[in-house]
Amino acid sequence: MLKFYDEVGPSSRYWASFATLCAGWSLDFFDFYIVGFLVASLGPGWHLTYLESSIMLLSGGLGSIFGSLLFGALGDKIGRKPVLIAATITCALGAGALAFVPDGSWPIFSVLRVVVGAGLGGIGALQLVMIVEITPTPMRLKLLGWPIMLPSVGTLLAALTSASLMHVLGWRGVAAFGLLPLLLCVPFALLMPESPRWLLARGRTDAARRSIAILAGRDLSDVPADVDVSVRQPSASLAELYVRPGRFWFTFLIWLTISTAGYGVYLWGPTITSMLLKIDVAAAAKYFVWISLAGLLGRAMFSYLPARIGRVWSGRILGFGIAVFLSCAALFHDVFVQGVPVFVLALAAGAIFYDGGFCTLSPYMAEIFPTRLAARGSGFAQGANGLGKILGPLCLALIAGSNNLVSAKATEAAILPAFLLLAGCGLVLCVCFFFAPETKDVVLSLDDDNAVPAAPNSSLYGSKVAAL
Repeated sequence: MLKFYDEVGPSSRYWASFATLCAGWSLDFFDFYIVGFLVASLGPGWHLTYLESSIMLLSGGLGSIFGSLLFGALGDKIGRKPVLIAATITCALGAGALAFVPDGSWPIFSVLRVVVGAGLGGIGALQLVMIVEITPTPMRLKLLGWPIMLPSVGTLLAALTSASLMHVLGWRGVAAFGLLPLLLCVPFALLMPESPRWLLARGRTDAARRSIAILAGRDLSDVPADVDVSVRQPSASLAELYVRPGRFWFTFLIWLTISTAGYGVYLWGPTITSMLLKIDVAAAAKYFVWISLAGLLGRAMFSYLPARIGRVWSGRILGFGIAVFLSCAALFHDVFVQGVPVFVLALAAGAIFYDGGFCTLSPYMAEIFPTRLAARGSGFAQGANGLGKILGPLCLALIAGSNNLVSAKATEAAILPAFLLLAGCGLVLCVCFFFAPETKDVVLSLDDDNAVPAAPNSSLYGSKVAAL
């Protein structure tokens, strides 16, 4: 059945589902990244301390840990499609509600950011799994990095919205744009079929045939009725993720390091840039438009590279790039070249890697975990991602001193040690990929028991490439 779909290819219905899922990446990540500009704008008026600002920034990461694990487990248990819609609604309502927070109520703001993070964690756990599972094998490596470019579009939209509308609409008006992902729920419900791989893993072969017929644009009678493999019934137990400890810790480390580096820059970046250069938040946001564009370029690069050199070498390159350019941001933060701050240039160059690298890592999770574990595996990755969302902004706050009022002096003193720490995350990421399995041109498996022999460099997983 799956072989039939690989051979005939997708129809316009697949591409409509694909486009809707891609649009979701932009709007959902707009909701997450806009908080960096909101906190930078609110800080002076609300007299926020480093501790309070840090809680507001890291609360989304805390929510994403719980959301990714919860929605990931539910996605394996009751289906990808309904759980993805529920996660999208959760994210949008939490983000839109920020517009109604009373002045000075940073605890309420932080609680709502937990809700936003929980929804985004669920979206991250399921959205790419869904795309991977409805995409034919021959198209997977060439196509699936490109949707991960869209979070950079969300970052760019957040920067542009803040730069152009913050003075016009105020922070409440900008926060209200967080409701936009609700518009996606209708096309999710009407256009997108359930994952045929998940249906097969549940033993629902008739429903899987209907899903493949829709995605392939063929009559139901054309789809073979046989089942390619038999698997155990999916469960919601997270303990199954530790069946292969090497895969478990590899997943944890690569996501923790890239997210600590990336979110540390994006969430504290506007505030640091504003204070370091002694400019207002709107002017700092203009710098981050260029940094976001560099991230978009990086996502294009790391969407293309895996199809040429594989995911493993792409991972090694992105870790090395993070280490180099964030070290430059740390060491030369007070240097200017023809009036342009080297700090901003280094962040822009680094964005090619700490932002672009997600295009390599995100599809990789749905490839090294089998369908039976894919949503939980992706949810676990997003949980580590959420932990990085906490550690990134928190490391700067702790180094600077969480009891100090936000001040240029405190922030500048923190740049060297904090950004060297973020650079070290890139180095760890690079090393991890020297023990990683290659998934280029490998057919996905419904269960670990159906995994194929490993490539020579996959010693981390013993005799099998995990879940392939």
